Amino acid sequence: MNTPSPASTAAGQTPEVSVLSRRTFIGAGAAAAAVSILPQHVIGAGGAATGEKLRVAYIGCGTQGIRELLRLVTIPEAEVVAVCDPVKNGNDYVDWSRDGLRSSIAAALGQPDWRRGAPGIPGGRDVAKEIIETVYAKQPGREGFKGCATYADFRELLEKESDVNVVKVMTPDHLHATIAIAALKKGKHVVMHKPLANRLHEARLVIETARTTRLGTHFLPASDGANIRTIKGWIDDGAIGRLREIHNWSNRPVWPQYPTIPSDTPPIPANFDWSLWLGPSLDRPYHPNYTNAVFRGWYEFGGGALADMGHYSLWPVFQQFELDSPFMVESRPAHLCELNGKVAVRIKNDYSFPAACTIRFKFAAKGDRPALDLFWYDGSMKPPTPEELEAEGRELPLEGMMFVGDAGRILAGFRGESPQLVPEQKMRAYRAAKNLPEPPPPQRGPAAASARGGDAEWVAAFRAGRSTYGDFLLAGPISDAFNLAAVSLRLGGRRLAFDSARARVTNVAEANKYLTREYRKGWELPISPA
Repeated sequence: MNTPSPASTAAGQTPEVSVLSRRTFIGAGAAAAAVSILPQHVIGAGGAATGEKLRVAYIGCGTQGIRELLRLVTIPEAEVVAVCDPVKNGNDYVDWSRDGLRSSIAAALGQPDWRRGAPGIPGGRDVAKEIIETVYAKQPGREGFKGCATYADFRELLEKESDVNVVKVMTPDHLHATIAIAALKKGKHVVMHKPLANRLHEARLVIETARTTRLGTHFLPASDGANIRTIKGWIDDGAIGRLREIHNWSNRPVWPQYPTIPSDTPPIPANFDWSLWLGPSLDRPYHPNYTNAVFRGWYEFGGGALADMGHYSLWPVFQQFELDSPFMVESRPAHLCELNGKVAVRIKNDYSFPAACTIRFKFAAKGDRPALDLFWYDGSMKPPTPEELEAEGRELPLEGMMFVGDAGRILAGFRGESPQLVPEQKMRAYRAAKNLPEPPPPQRGPAAASARGGDAEWVAAFRAGRSTYGDFLLAGPISDAFNLAAVSLRLGGRRLAFDSARARVTNVAEANKYLTREYRKGWELPISPA
């Protein structure tokens, strides 16, 4: 199946992608054929009809799901009417602090002692229901709210909740495509966390389903990329000569990526439907090393550090620099060894992401842009420190991005820092020559999250009947790239030549089986053979 990339857009312009009639867009279960498609600039930014809210089904109530739910319930134009998770009421979640999530829930509920002293980290569909109903009971304008329904199985939710018009997907990665496609086919608009899917053909099928149903979609890690637009403008102005390379590095993973498959078989926790959690994946014994935040480290269930963090930083790069799917991907994964008796042997691992890696993507020239190499680093790996920084006694930050031309470099941080030419003297001279203002201080915390848009962006766009900068139709090239990278890593760092039109790796035949998955009976998706 071939999913062509969307039309390219000039830097700083809004793409002319599908825009939906406001009334049809809000209406539950709208028939795809009834939706009109218009250029975005034709439609005004008006809101929905008076008193009309988006009715949201929330699928995935783990730690990140709950964390984002706490923000969504503060938006008056949306109403979460159903939640779904295979965990009913759990306390064995993995998170980034012992009490941070519990404290956030307690603050949102106005109950400082909520579950104080209870064991573990909370989550599950009953916790989500309690949050929604408690918060809404205190909000003006919620008088018509009739309570939040709960489901273990998203398929049952989609069958019974006919009044839902938006589905937000916050599950582990291996379920993303299955749920998104089912929701779109039921006439629901879809909001999804990264990635679209952790298989290349599944991501293409999600995009094709969004295209054919003409329903609204939003990819949560997407951003409008203000810093990248600035950098693109500087490059177009000749500030670093011809762009040759982009380097992006992250301190992820910040979770265990287990080097061996679990051999013990602990009991399945009470109130947890393991079979529903597996979804399309083949049966295997339950183990906590697969679930919660650590699912990210397994090829079957996650997308590794690149899918976790790279979608945030590289989404605007793909959009602003008009990157199509890469024609070549290669990787350098770290490896581990163990003792077999008294002999050291390398662990053969095609089931979990490495603790660290570098990945190189090659993109063809396009328009005035020359051919381009994009490098990804994780596990605290970084590119070599540029001579310009060495001369100033500076180091590369913990996470960041660097644009390399044949006449200079630009640094861009992950954490709200403004981009800068290096060395500082060159930045000062360029700023003076172009009469540019001094950059604002870095945005952090809630202000930075607000600037990135989040739920408020898609709620406003969906109610106005317009597309967002995170429309699924824009996600083809980045989804291809990241899923190809996972295959390269899984094959021990093999260099893969990719034919985008045929959606096929042309030089390593065995790689093509990893562009899809082996499905559990009854969970198959209509994937075209590679």
